[in-house]
Amino acid sequence: MPKEFTYEIVKNIGVLSESTKGWRKELNVVSWNGGKPKYDIRDWAPEHDKMGKGITLNEEELQLLKDFIKGIE
Repeated sequence: MPKEFTYEIVKNIGVLSESTKGWRKELNVVSWNGGKPKYDIRDWAPEHDKMGKGITLNEEELQLLKDFIKGIE
């Protein structure tokens, strides 16, 4: 039996893309299971009641990703 979990979207930063079915790839700040909020990139159903696989980053990881992206030419 899968373990239940909770989430709260603390802040929506932006939408990266949207599919023809209305799912949106978003950058949000999310608290998972009542934990410290982290940056999160994943696909969400229109009502945020379903989600796809994604990636969660803490502040340090987000800063490193930002630096990596800046270095792309």
